[in-house]
Order: sequence, then structure tokens, then C-alpha cells
Amino acid sequence: MSNTDDILFDRRGSAGVVTLNRPKALNAITHQMVRALAAQLDAWARDNAVTRVLVTANGDRAFSAGGDIRALYELITAGRQNEALSFFREEYILNTAIKRYPKPYVSLIDGIVMGGGVGISIHGSHRVAGERYAFAMPEVGIGFFPDVGGTYALPRLAGEIGTYLALTGDRLKAADAVLSGAATHHVKSHRFPALLEALCGSDPVNAILADFMEQVGPGEVMPRRRAIDRTFSWDSVGAILAALEREAQKSADHSEWSAKTAQTIRTKSPTSLVLALAQMRYGRVHSFEACMAAEFRIVSRIVYGSEMVEGVRAVIVDKDNAPRWSPDSLAAVPDDLVARHFARLPGDELELT
Repeated sequence: MSNTDDILFDRRGSAGVVTLNRPKALNAITHQMVRALAAQLDAWARDNAVTRVLVTANGDRAFSAGGDIRALYELITAGRQNEALSFFREEYILNTAIKRYPKPYVSLIDGIVMGGGVGISIHGSHRVAGERYAFAMPEVGIGFFPDVGGTYALPRLAGEIGTYLALTGDRLKAADAVLSGAATHHVKSHRFPALLEALCGSDPVNAILADFMEQVGPGEVMPRRRAIDRTFSWDSVGAILAALEREAQKSADHSEWSAKTAQTIRTKSPTSLVLALAQMRYGRVHSFEACMAAEFRIVSRIVYGSEMVEGVRAVIVDKDNAPRWSPDSLAAVPDDLVARHFARLPGDELELT
């Protein structure tokens, strides 16, 4: 079976097994990996001997911490936006193929799962969270936006949890992931090898997972669900910040959390915050395919702007963690920003057949 160094494919019993294999890079998703995975999933979809696909990762820190952001930064700063957009186009088509996949698609996640790693897992039928599971969509902190189907998936988490995650970049651990819907099952980390072996057999996937799954506790984020729903239900970032301030004043239980959350949001790119909230509201009422098309429209504008370049410089390249956002305040974000980013492209739309 054809492999690359960065992503490995294997047939084990009735399963097609995918192994992300860039542990030193936290299994960040490259263009080559996107292409290899898309081709292999297509082949397995047509292979009657393969009854399920299992996605795993090497290394004990991350399932996948996202896309290869540094590589995209280098393309954009070199003026090679078309190449960057080729990556996003193929990645979004892959996300759609996973969403539509005709067989059980099981991701075994025992570590960090962010960005592009979310894109190759959350749209599948089963997401198993180990004890080291940590889910986040932190893109607003680098001048980007929660893409790879985040427009569709995040609004479908419990209540306003998805909006909260999109605007803060906060993490969900295993319990919160199961309770919110980001994960479907929790299994203890030491049982992952036995689970993988069992899933390669012929017993139904749901029955196997039911045998291995553990009950989860209350979590850390979900106990604040009511406060999150109250404060993140507004349709402007400014109104959400105001609601957090009110929450801090009226509720001793949530005052520290509300103040810290508002402070966190204020460190993010104002442009990204406005776009991310617009995504959350758009995704509530649109199909998966419409959401992916909208994301490609947004990214087709983002790659020609300055926010992502500045955010990646500050967080990943220079690591000074002092991005200089432009505009630097919510009040200075143009009124037509969302309309411009969501507008149809002049002939280069994402085609999802």
C-alpha cells in the first residue's frame, strides 16, 4: 500500500488504518498529506473488503495540532497566494469527503486536536477522546478564522459552546468534548491499542465502542454552560463583551471567569473575531456544503490581507506574542467586512460535486 513518510496507510483485517506520522511537528497537516489521505479514502470507499476507516497518530502529544501554518505563511509572504489557496481548496474538499463518507470513520484522539486536525476528525462518524484529549480552534489568535468546517460543526455543539470556543480559542478536555458533542466517546488512554485491535475485526463499530467507553465527569467548561449561553448568544462581539461584563457584576460564581474571558477575547484579532462570530451565525442555518463554500470565500480574501501574516509572525515565527492588529479595535472594523468576505468569488468558487 502506498505510503508517504508523513502519513501511513495500512489494511488490518476489515479496517483501513490511517496513521498521522509527523510527531515532531505535532502531526501538522501538509498539502501532501491532504492529497494522500483524499486518494486513499476514495480507494477504501470503493473497496468492499474495507468496512471502516480508523485514524490514529504517532507521538504522545498530539493527534494533529492543525495545518502546516508556517508553510502557508511562507507561501503568502512570498506572494504565492494561489498555492496557498490550492491547499485550502483541497483541504476543504477532503473535509467534505469525510463528512459524506459512506463507511464508519473513527478518529482515535489522545492528545491535541486543533485546526486542520479537527477538520479530518470532527466530520467523521465517531470521535474517540482519550485522557490527553485537548480540542481547540484558536485561529482568531493568529488573525485567521475557524475553518475546515468549523462554520458548520461549532454551531452544532451544545448551546453556545461553539461560539465560545471560536471567540476565545479555549480548549475542551475529554469530558467537555463528549458532553458538548465534539467527541462521541471517551476511552482510557491505555486501552487505545486494544481498541484499535478490536476495531480491525468484523464486529460492529458501535458495539465495540460501547464495550470500551467510559462515563465522563462534569467537565470544566460545561458546568458554565448557562453562563456561556447567556453571554455568547448575542450577534455582535461588542454585545458579547458587554454581556460578559454584566455577568461579572451580577454573578459571584462567574465573575472571575467572565472578566478573564472578556480579557482573552480582547487580545484576539478584531477582524477575525467579527468574521468568526458571523460564521457561527451563518453555520446555524446553512448546509455543510454552503458552509465550506463560505469558508473558501473567506480564506480567498484572508490570504491577500495582513492579519494572518501578522498573527503567524507574532505567535509562530518571531514568538513575541505581540501582534499588531490592523484594525486594532472592534470599533475600527469596517461595517462591510463580513459582506465582503462572504461575497461570492468572481469565478473561482469551491466546487463540491
